[in-house]
Amino acid sequence: MSSIHITDIESAINYWRARQPSTDGVTLPAPTRALAEVYACMVYDRRVQVEAGSLSDAADAAWLVWYDSTPDTPCIAICSTSQGDEMCKGCGRTFEEVQLWPGMDPVEKRDTWHRITTEGTAWRFNKYAERAAEGK
Repeated sequence: MSSIHITDIESAINYWRARQPSTDGVTLPAPTRALAEVYACMVYDRRVQVEAGSLSDAADAAWLVWYDSTPDTPCIAICSTSQGDEMCKGCGRTFEEVQLWPGMDPVEKRDTWHRITTEGTAWRFNKYAERAAEGK
């Protein structure tokens, strides 16, 4: 089963905090509250990932709305896998990830994003970072 990393839960919470701020500074709107409950359990249990299927319907829906606001692909249009590399120098995905990307579900895509961001070796994070930023 696929897992969602705590950094994605944090980003989703911040997305909702900006989109629907608390009206009284105390009460959290429903999407933020649903994600905050997941986050609190992760912190309490000292987990950095949560099984995607374990989210409540409200947390899952809130996470998916946040996900839809993120870039779909890490591609920067410099694909070295088409030249035979097993790992793309441009985006950091493996040949298999590039091929399977259109059929991946959101959690699988975010898992890949987390890996390539953590590694930070792809050109999108150094030589061509400004080019990737222009595509936002």
